[in-house]
Amino acid sequence: MSGFLFFIIALVLGWQLGIQVERKTTEVKLAEMEAKFALSGSGVTFQNDPEEEVDLSILWTVWRLLDKYYVEPEVLTVDEMRFGAVAGLVSSMGDPYSAFMSPKESTDFHQALGDDKFGGIGAELTVRNGQIVVIAPLKGTPAAASGLKPMDIIINIDSVSTEGMDLHSAVDLIRGEKGTDVVLTVFRPSETKKIDISITRDQIIVLSVEHEVIETGTGSIGYISLNKFGDDTVRDSRDALNDLKDKDIKGILLDLRFNGGGYLDGAIDIASFFLQTEKILSVHRRGEEIESHFAYGSPIVPDIPLVVLINEGSASASEIVAGALQDHGRAKVVGAKSFGKGTVQEVMDLPGGSSLRVTVAKWKTPGGRDIGKEGIEPDLAVEMTVDDIAEGLDPQKDAAMRMLFDKEG
Repeated sequence: MSGFLFFIIALVLGWQLGIQVERKTTEVKLAEMEAKFALSGSGVTFQNDPEEEVDLSILWTVWRLLDKYYVEPEVLTVDEMRFGAVAGLVSSMGDPYSAFMSPKESTDFHQALGDDKFGGIGAELTVRNGQIVVIAPLKGTPAAASGLKPMDIIINIDSVSTEGMDLHSAVDLIRGEKGTDVVLTVFRPSETKKIDISITRDQIIVLSVEHEVIETGTGSIGYISLNKFGDDTVRDSRDALNDLKDKDIKGILLDLRFNGGGYLDGAIDIASFFLQTEKILSVHRRGEEIESHFAYGSPIVPDIPLVVLINEGSASASEIVAGALQDHGRAKVVGAKSFGKGTVQEVMDLPGGSSLRVTVAKWKTPGGRDIGKEGIEPDLAVEMTVDDIAEGLDPQKDAAMRMLFDKEG
């Protein structure tokens, strides 16, 4: 699959990674990097140090030509040019999940996962096949109210074409002052048509976890909505589950819809709340190295009937949780096929405040499913249309609640 799942709550959230980034960020000093490369090389491309083997004279030739002939020399800033050169080096791999981030982009990224408030429209974006694609509109935001849907392809932003545009540039265009409007022209593959959607920007508040007891004629259900995997998600989920298990509930409905992911270890923690010591996922690193991650053996609710809700906006950490619970038969999954994000990125801080986000591993579910290729298929597929959203209906949630009572019975 292609496409970057950049949990960029567009609009948004800046450069918030919506994929599972390992919690550690590796701070790398320039001298350490050079020593590492000189000792080991890549093992594939170079025998020794790439600085000794690669002729970069063409780079300096182009730099000098631009400096001498470009019609607007005032725009040729050293930082922009060198950052652009490095970004091009990283993008040459064709991996949409690896990227170089300038100091500003890096700062925005590091702040994003722990930030519950930001300006914009409230949608998560990615890049797939060179196109700006909606992962998910966030619940209760202008994007959701406007009818923006997962998998919508953004063609224009206020009449500006997104052809060849990178994700950060798209986010910058969508951002704006609270109360102002932005018009997105989207192509909706499911309807094979283009649609103009006007959205009024607002301050976006994203709660990591929400929970409640839903009373029905058949009994009570504990409902937990995980909106993201951020700094507070594990703590807030633990508190929610401890609160719910003390209630007279017949089961738990875990809603991972529109959750674009986040920290890998957060996903392991959440899955461990429902499992004993079963495997949660396997991580496949370079050179066939495999790491298996298991539940911690102290679940909060190991036995209460459980159903998980997913849709096209459920990605990365959400898919880890849903896939593990499904593979072990701990939960049934209801909704629509997930996004399909099956790689792990690590962020390496570089000198000067910039950073490198690089794909370091791929992961599979306990049953061996490659989520990057397959996604998570629900046990019960239920469609939710734009009309359902507009009318305040939620057939997926209704179906999940019915399934819970079937499991409990």
